[in-house]
Amino acid sequence: MDYVSALLPPVVMAVFFIGVIRVIVKTQGGANKAKEDAAVDAALARVEGAQQSSTSTPKA
Repeated sequence: MDYVSALLPPVVMAVFFIGVIRVIVKTQGGANKAKEDAAVDAALARVEGAQQSSTSTPKA
């Protein structure tokens, strides 16, 4: 019976890990992917715009 108590924690952790991986894989893409991509693109455009405006303004 000791072998059951020795094997139970790794088995439970393996099942939990597999469940987490499945959730991560299932949530990739889908309907929210376009919104997430648009948000990242907008943030990058803001950063690039700020960098260009700071380098293009002449310093007195």
